[in-house]
Amino acid sequence: MLKSIAPLMLLATGMLASQTTSLAHDGPDNHFHVLPHDNMRIWTVLDSGSTISGTFVSVREGKAHIRREDGWVRHVKIDRLIAADRLWIESRQLEIVAMNTLPEYVLTGQGGKSASPADDAPAIADSFAPFGKVAKVRWDEDYFYIESNGMPDHKMMVGITAWQQQVPLPQNYTGENAWRIPLHPVPAKNPMSAKDHFFRGAIALAVNGIPIFNPIKNDGKTDTLLAGELDEFGGHCGRADDYHYHIPPVHLEKIVGKGKPLAWALDGYPIYGFQEKGDTDYSPLDKWNGHKDKDGNYHYHATKTYPYLNGGFFGEVVERAGQVDPQPRAEPLRPALRPMRDAKITDFITTKPGSYQLTYNVRGKTGTVSYTLASNGSVAFQFVSPDGSTSKEEYSPNRRGGGNERRPGPPNNSPPPQGDDRPPLDEKGKKKSEAAKSALNSDATSSKSEPEFDVTSSSLDSKGMLSVACTCDGDRQSPAVAWDNLPQGTKYVAVSLWHTAPDQEKSYWVVYNIPAAVSELKQNSSGAGTLGLNDRRRATYDPMCSKGPGVKKYHITVFALSQEVKLTASKASRTDLLEAVKGITLGETTLHFKYERKSANVE
Repeated sequence: MLKSIAPLMLLATGMLASQTTSLAHDGPDNHFHVLPHDNMRIWTVLDSGSTISGTFVSVREGKAHIRREDGWVRHVKIDRLIAADRLWIESRQLEIVAMNTLPEYVLTGQGGKSASPADDAPAIADSFAPFGKVAKVRWDEDYFYIESNGMPDHKMMVGITAWQQQVPLPQNYTGENAWRIPLHPVPAKNPMSAKDHFFRGAIALAVNGIPIFNPIKNDGKTDTLLAGELDEFGGHCGRADDYHYHIPPVHLEKIVGKGKPLAWALDGYPIYGFQEKGDTDYSPLDKWNGHKDKDGNYHYHATKTYPYLNGGFFGEVVERAGQVDPQPRAEPLRPALRPMRDAKITDFITTKPGSYQLTYNVRGKTGTVSYTLASNGSVAFQFVSPDGSTSKEEYSPNRRGGGNERRPGPPNNSPPPQGDDRPPLDEKGKKKSEAAKSALNSDATSSKSEPEFDVTSSSLDSKGMLSVACTCDGDRQSPAVAWDNLPQGTKYVAVSLWHTAPDQEKSYWVVYNIPAAVSELKQNSSGAGTLGLNDRRRATYDPMCSKGPGVKKYHITVFALSQEVKLTASKASRTDLLEAVKGITLGETTLHFKYERKSANVE
């Protein structure tokens, strides 16, 4: 074995080689095996003298990945660290290389227990094993990561009677945008209910890699199942054309087996199928739809009535902007359309690999949406409306997230909805619709919030790039923002321009209490609404002034509000706004755009 170590030293040294001198930080690390040492130490950056307190995770492409105490991973070019840190990493990296290349190498962990790389798979891995072709997994010492494209291996969309004209498109739930489940869930001191929280984004992940959203819509009252919005498997597409469930995927029990988890809540606790008398753990469920088994382990169960799955979180989670944070983002390829009245989806087929056709019926007449995915990420659509007219559109990733164009789609020949006439949450045990029964009991084996209105900006070009006039390289003007089709009952509008870095969220512009009669903020506008505080604690627009290289992504979120926002001049940051609009938000839409500072000095 000692003879094998010498070449390993050369290999480890080569892995530590570095060619550039930049620092980066970009979220949780996804390394599979972490040495069971107490690796917490203070790391020192050579040129600046700054320090990082954290544990060593791995080395990739000349960068040391260091997990800070708050859970985020800092990626540091190794040649930026002092000599003592570089030597420490070299020693640890040698052990990692040996562990993964020598079959006889056994690493003694804490407490003297021997463990090999093959032994460290967490129990949760068994849940996703039947779907290994579509749900790729990895883990570190804190989290279990699941990658997928969000496309399940069953027929989608069929049976939906309240259709918002979305179709399933693959999503990039990979890398740093992968789903993550805590490996060591902690009971919350103050558990949060899904009746009052988490109306945006996912609350759980099915074992086939498909996210599960709150059964209640983002309006806080509508049960998506009773409203006819879900297909025979309990899913539909969001405004990013992202397929997800809203009720537990009980059909998966035929694949995973009775008594096995069907999903995992984002707090780290599993979700099992329906309880039956005679089950070993049969007992009443708490208000979160869960209980403990005979060994004291907590888990949730599926039920045929609300809340259907986890009715909140027994475990600790962080809520930010109405959703569990962090979690992956779905990326829209095209802007959204309004619901199509009287449409029912009757079929969804794969016509050939990468090509799909959705068939719908409107008052006895048939329409179709056909689309083909290209290798470069673009999608070509062909629409045949119920009246026989046709149209074609193509969308590519460089237009992802919108722009000024409207989303294409089959013509909506029905009158626009007058208010929300869908059934509210059935809290008094009223008889469920036949659609509800069908979705929850289906044994077929065949194959965030959702934005409610349109947001555009004339300050963006056709590729979604921000005008230089709105940056620190130009005239520092606030960008133009326009909105249309606000939800009924909107009295005020609020606007937030923000950017998410891996370890922080920055806010550049906050405007609130804009009267609903106002439909836009022109470029460099003033006087409409009240200015909130940017991250510099100033009541003004803070222009983009990126210091790092490359294209950066930014976001403008527009909130439709049912009443005036109550903020004071000294407490009017983005964080304050997000807290203030809870409970009064009728809908929200986020417009994504990009900016690259050509003249920036690269650190």
